[in-house]
Amino acid sequence: MVKRTILIIDDEEPIRDLLKLTLQSAGFESILEASDGEEGLALARRSRPDLILLDLMLPGMDGLSVCRQLKSSPDTQQIPIIMLTAKSDETDIVVGLEMGANDYMTKPFSRKILTARIRTQFRIAEQQEQSSVLQVSGLSIDRERHLASVFGENIVLTFSEFEILALLAAHPGRVFTRGQIIRRVKGEDYPVTDRAVDVQFVNLRKKLGEWGTLHIETIRGIGYRLAPEEPVR
Repeated sequence: MVKRTILIIDDEEPIRDLLKLTLQSAGFESILEASDGEEGLALARRSRPDLILLDLMLPGMDGLSVCRQLKSSPDTQQIPIIMLTAKSDETDIVVGLEMGANDYMTKPFSRKILTARIRTQFRIAEQQEQSSVLQVSGLSIDRERHLASVFGENIVLTFSEFEILALLAAHPGRVFTRGQIIRRVKGEDYPVTDRAVDVQFVNLRKKLGEWGTLHIETIRGIGYRLAPEEPVR
């Protein structure tokens, strides 16, 4: 069995039961539950779970507030958070990602895809601990030597292009907003427009050819991501 602890924060009992059943079926035995934001925040701080499934529409303290507090604390900021939302408003998703949430899913969601997203978060954490060379779907990023290659063929990239690609490769499947990409690559308060970020991605796709077209995904109204290594259809 998978030795991971997952915390579910959702005020709807039927949803919590469905999530718990899904996780148990996938081999996750240690599952914690909270029915509101305050309880979830306290439980996360106390138990330090390996991952949190966080509903945005919670009574009292909403999910965005819970996410903000968890990601602002050194003790909990490294815990991956997957947001669950019934909202179609892109603004809530963008705000959550800007606060540091690792991924999101809109309700109703596929149990199979949710399980895949969870496993992706755990795999990312393990890869980051083990090596400075990232390998995803034929792409290799050597951060120490500043080298990028696709199926063994070296790709010449600018500094910004390399840093953007390395950021996506370190988190396959995770959506990054344009604002997050600017801050991660250029730092805070750097005068770069969203349009400039889009141009970088156009250039990246050109240089990466068919691989770039296939694997670098635009998430409309939100940002960009590198397709998961094992996409679920």
